[in-house]
Amino acid sequence: MGMTKGEVELELELERMRVATCIVGSGPAAHTAAIYTARAELKPTLFEGWMANGISPGGQLTTTTDVENFPGFPQGIMGIELTEKLKEQSLRFGTRIFTETVLRLDLSVKPFRLYTDTKQVDADTVIIATGAVAKRLDFPGAGEGEEGLWNKGISACAVCDGAAPIFRNRALAVIGGGDSAMEEANFLSKYGSKVYIIHRRDVFRASKIMQKRALDNPKIEVIWNTDVLKAFGNERGLLSGLNLRNTVTREVSVLEVSGLFFAIGHEPATKFLEGQVELDSDGYIVTKPGTTQTSIPGVFAAGDVQDKKWRQAITAAGTGCMAALEAEHFLQEREV
Repeated sequence: MGMTKGEVELELELERMRVATCIVGSGPAAHTAAIYTARAELKPTLFEGWMANGISPGGQLTTTTDVENFPGFPQGIMGIELTEKLKEQSLRFGTRIFTETVLRLDLSVKPFRLYTDTKQVDADTVIIATGAVAKRLDFPGAGEGEEGLWNKGISACAVCDGAAPIFRNRALAVIGGGDSAMEEANFLSKYGSKVYIIHRRDVFRASKIMQKRALDNPKIEVIWNTDVLKAFGNERGLLSGLNLRNTVTREVSVLEVSGLFFAIGHEPATKFLEGQVELDSDGYIVTKPGTTQTSIPGVFAAGDVQDKKWRQAITAAGTGCMAALEAEHFLQEREV
């Protein structure tokens, strides 16, 4: 990759590091990869980022409250606490962690080269575990903080949060019209008394089979041609309803629900790669089936950045393990 004069001058000022394995990310995939590579004495360096993609180090887990489906925590654990434990375990085995964001990399050279604001890192292997961010709608009441109801009845992961006590036997709503929305609505119907699918058009983009499953479910009702204007809460500070507006008639109405789930897609954090590894049509890294190998030997991808289907902390951790073992084998085979 060619560099401008300014980039060359900046590179001369950067602290230089030489490592066997560099991990980019801060969630379960990244830290599992760090734990395994550190125990293999590869002395990994991990860049956890600083508000990368608008999220604190720790990734998507930092945006959720109770995590009840991660093995080993029978009473559940707060998302932020789980990320802290993952980081603590990475550090225990000797991982060097920097709270800096990898801004760009060059995968056309060997060793691979990664850049932050202050460092240039030359790495024999790279594990990309930058995750994917759930898309969220921005309307009054949907955000975080005192006025927002995020994690107080509003979520972007039904599988993660749908079984929580605050949603059981309550009316729930899903926003979206694709396969994810259909799947999440069906999942939530196991717990909620009623599930509404709110869609701003009069036709779904979901596959026919997924549409049929949702439309045939007696606990699911579709609210067509509708936008959400506002979310409001009760005296306990939890979501209690939505203000809706019909996109055709402009009529405004109120829908009482205790849960709202965004199912409008995810955006993988791959822009910084600048197309140097193969991506699919949605921007996810393409890996060889059954592996974490990317289109470039020595570069591996783990977690949600390469997983558009499951997107769970435990599956991310599993692929982090795979990436670490594959990186170790890659280095052994080349005697690096």
